[in-house]
Amino acid sequence: MRHLPVYILIDTSGSMKGEPIESVKVGLSDMIATLRQDPYALETVCISIITFDREVNQILPLTELADLQIPNIITPDSGPTFLGKALEMLCNRIEVEVQKGTPEQKGDWRPLLFVLTDGKPSDIQVYENIIPKVKNKNFASIIACAAGPKAKIEPLKKLTDQVFTLDTMDATSFKKFFVWVSDVIGVGGKSVGTTDSLELPGPPAEVNIIVYEKITDIFSD
Repeated sequence: MRHLPVYILIDTSGSMKGEPIESVKVGLSDMIATLRQDPYALETVCISIITFDREVNQILPLTELADLQIPNIITPDSGPTFLGKALEMLCNRIEVEVQKGTPEQKGDWRPLLFVLTDGKPSDIQVYENIIPKVKNKNFASIIACAAGPKAKIEPLKKLTDQVFTLDTMDATSFKKFFVWVSDVIGVGGKSVGTTDSLELPGPPAEVNIIVYEKITDIFSD
């Protein structure tokens, strides 16, 4: 079975402590529940979660929806935002977890990447150095979300043309964001093997578009 790998990188630095990270947890749970009701997604989608603050952890290895349980997400009281190191881990995990095609067998579908942060990379040199490697991983789509008033979009625009913002970091905003993420993943699951292009669903009003483009060749080998 060919899978649609989905990697979600979540900022867990000190500024996310309290209501923001609790709202993210609720949003993730709702997203998983929604995807499990979609037979196409249930058959193809695998999800991994990587958190980053002063430490970087893959708290959920790439896992099929049916077997997925969201681990507890912990935030420190303060500290840096090592997004660069998170992307390094991402590249390493893709090499291990995503099945490559061979002459005898097709590999997994091109993965999707979602990055959520409320600040900017503290390890900016590491971040900028790893970006070319990330782009060479042949992601079908990289979607970055800058949450709250202190989030910086300029570093994210170096990673992807698809940058979105949330004005607030409350439960409603994160819920709407993750509902939209489930819509994006769901569209991908339904389109596997049927189309070479995918029009992403429009985001809700709470998710502001910075750059929004049609994704082409999303499921090419």
